[in-house]
Amino acid sequence: MSSPYAVVAIAVVTVVTVLIGSRGLRRSRTTSDFYVASRTVSPIWNASAISGEYLSAASFLGVAGLVMAYGADMLWYPVGYTAGYLVLLLLVAAPLRRSGAYTLPDFAEARLGSPVVRRMSSVLVIVVGWLYLVPQLRGASLTLHVITGAPPWLGALIIVVVVVASVSVGGMRSITAVQAFQYCVKITAITIPLLFIGFVWSSRGAPPVTAHDTPEFAEATTVRFDTATRVDVRVPVTVAARGVVDGRRVDAPLPLAAGRHTVADETRLGFPAGSAAPVMAGSAIAGNHAWASPLNGGGGHGHPLYATYSLVIATFLGTMGLPHILVRFYTNPDGRAARRTALAVLALLGGFYLLPTAYGALGRLYAPELLATGDSDAIVLLLPGHLVPGTAGRLLGALVTAGAFAAFLSTSSGLTMSVAGVLAQDMLGGRSGGRMRRFHPFRIGTVVAICVPFAVALSTGGVPIARAVGLPFAVAASSFCPLLLLGIWWRGLTSAGAAAGLVAGGGLATAAVIVSTLAPALDGWPRELLAEPSALTVPIAFLVMFVVSRLTRGRLRPDIASVMVRMHAPESVRPTGPDTGDTPRANRWS
Repeated sequence: MSSPYAVVAIAVVTVVTVLIGSRGLRRSRTTSDFYVASRTVSPIWNASAISGEYLSAASFLGVAGLVMAYGADMLWYPVGYTAGYLVLLLLVAAPLRRSGAYTLPDFAEARLGSPVVRRMSSVLVIVVGWLYLVPQLRGASLTLHVITGAPPWLGALIIVVVVVASVSVGGMRSITAVQAFQYCVKITAITIPLLFIGFVWSSRGAPPVTAHDTPEFAEATTVRFDTATRVDVRVPVTVAARGVVDGRRVDAPLPLAAGRHTVADETRLGFPAGSAAPVMAGSAIAGNHAWASPLNGGGGHGHPLYATYSLVIATFLGTMGLPHILVRFYTNPDGRAARRTALAVLALLGGFYLLPTAYGALGRLYAPELLATGDSDAIVLLLPGHLVPGTAGRLLGALVTAGAFAAFLSTSSGLTMSVAGVLAQDMLGGRSGGRMRRFHPFRIGTVVAICVPFAVALSTGGVPIARAVGLPFAVAASSFCPLLLLGIWWRGLTSAGAAAGLVAGGGLATAAVIVSTLAPALDGWPRELLAEPSALTVPIAFLVMFVVSRLTRGRLRPDIASVMVRMHAPESVRPTGPDTGDTPRANRWS
């Protein structure tokens, strides 16, 4: 489908993003400006920016796609993405801001005094950032391809170019303004079309999703299969076939018996109105009643109870370990402002996540052909055009497309900023020299930070976008969550304990992510443990950090009391001076 309106919408969002980002060049005069906006960002402005970068491809497209395909169990994704900020608000936001760090590795070194733990944290920041960037770039490719028919790589390339330009030019000052603008675009782009869709649904009698046992085509529909696909047919149907089905070329009415059928690429199947929609094998729940029931084994999970608990642990605890989110709390003036920021984010996210859930449910009613092709991630982009005819539908589709691109740009900017900061500080020697010399390693790091996941995104696929985003949550929950919680609230954590826990939790979670991605054919418990590792790897990380720290109590840093006071004493009563101010010595670059 080609839409000139959508092309214009993408161009407008891209140009405005570049213009806003370019303003940061004139305002970023110091290292503090560049990395943390001189810690002067107000709570409301910061909350808007956090929401802008947190509402990623998984939020805008993936949640709706998963709800459409798998139903009730997938609601844990938006619940977990939001509730993670409650944990962050209560336990991490204020002490982390008072630590005075720029990045997670800075916090690790400031708390533990260990260059080794800092380097390990740097590696994990890069791993989490790259895992998170891949689905953003894949989402951009999907959006541009679905809306305009452009080559699959073009959308990701646009994101890469714009992000490199905006991040490398103005740093944190640039992307703060960019992300706040993009949050406004996203909330507008997903709300207005949903109002029209809701009106159409209401005018048709507000039918429930479970009115029929299987999704049905409301009108005669021709489904085009762009790739070879296996589909499960639950109810026998006669289709108008043109192409290759079950290895036989046909160009005539074709009866499809109940069971599994193979459809070749470039094949078209015409389904009559009222017929049951087939489902791409393994990509969705075929029955509507099972779709609406919890713990239904959705998503191919053979052990749904374990998968649900593991998903909850990953999303609840992984948020506090996302580097592009945590760096935002370093930009607040003080700990109180950090808490107010987290509280505002809870409200902004809670309102937003109601919307993609509605798209997913209505998509099962009105666009069941996406279940047959496995393209449920595109439901937010396509549903307005399905239900609102003519130019109005195309304009609404263009608005949604603009919101989707804003989501990819915003999240990719934040992730690139955090990964590039770690690359510049710890691997490219960006700690000294004049202004331009200090920023040069960061700009090199920016290119590396986004080009590596760009290459990975072009060479991989098949995992739903929201589930792909769940993978970095699992790694973050298994590594940075125990590091932050124990580092902030337990004075007994030692550098040896932290290092051992990062290796055990982060290493196991990363290995599980890699194996589950490269070997998707695994079945049974091995598949469950690798696809959703958090229920095991998070407790292992906490246990290892605690036990090893107890065994190495003699290595506890001697000034631990002053370090804990810095994190927990309010700024109004905390002494400041050459060695006790907000910024650790390691970060005084200018």
